[in-house]
Amino acid sequence: MKLLELKDVTKRYGSLYALDKVSLSIDKGEWIAIMGPSGSGKSTMMNIISCMDRPTEGQVIFNGRDITKDSRKKLTEFHRDKIGLVFQQFHLINYLNAVENVMVAQYYHSMPDEKEALEALERVGLKDRAKHLPSQLSGGEQQRVCIARALINSPELILADEPTGNLDEANENIVLDLFRQLHKEGTSLIVVTHDPEVGEVAERVVRLEHGKIISDKKNNQFSE
Repeated sequence: MKLLELKDVTKRYGSLYALDKVSLSIDKGEWIAIMGPSGSGKSTMMNIISCMDRPTEGQVIFNGRDITKDSRKKLTEFHRDKIGLVFQQFHLINYLNAVENVMVAQYYHSMPDEKEALEALERVGLKDRAKHLPSQLSGGEQQRVCIARALINSPELILADEPTGNLDEANENIVLDLFRQLHKEGTSLIVVTHDPEVGEVAERVVRLEHGKIISDKKNNQFSE
């Protein structure tokens, strides 16, 4: 069943095309890696999928609904309710501890619930670090707090922007193992990355260059 469709999506800044008639279909439960060099359109595509930006032309269809026709208020609600974001730079609030950082996402969605936030931290293996500030956590631990925060409202899609970009190899493997588990559980994942090792573990790799899709292939371990 299709979760997301981009139909001839174009994003233009003056005469510059960040995306040029991009069409893409993603099924529920798929794990997609979006790859390409700097300036290829990866971040623009992520911003449009996450409703942080609008296409100049084309349609973005989520669960059969054309969200490009929605008002800014509806897009904000959609982003809040349907999308979980994981960032390269973490974006944790430095004076809040781990569980409070997870609860911030609940605050904007419904009501903070410490028990649920602790369960989300336990899911990423950090329940014992719940009362630690970001400065007291390693980079890998901070990224896992970000993943718990992204999961807390049970989004239909997790969008991760270079989620291993600031991590060493050991912590990168921990984060990728979490993504493997989420994929196994049926979570839909889109990971924007320049790292070939991250791309290799995704179910499918979409490559961009100059705002166009140049390849779209399943990885070998998922092609049977």
